[in-house]
Amino acid sequence: MSKSPRKAADGMKREYDFAGATRGKFYREGVELVAPIHLEAEVLKYLEARATARGTSLSQLVNDLLKKHIELIS
Repeated sequence: MSKSPRKAADGMKREYDFAGATRGKFYREGVELVAPIHLEAEVLKYLEARATARGTSLSQLVNDLLKKHIELIS
């Protein structure tokens, strides 16, 4: 019979063994995380068409629009 830890009701093990783990293995000082932004399908389709028409990227168009909006509310 195996002595593996039993799983809790949520599927997680009751105990995990981190004895061989390395602390900070993936840490990179000064790295900024860019949060993903999720647009509604209708909005995305419209903005993609506008970006293509302007010959720019979707990211650049969205950033330009947001910067203009920030100026307006400031």
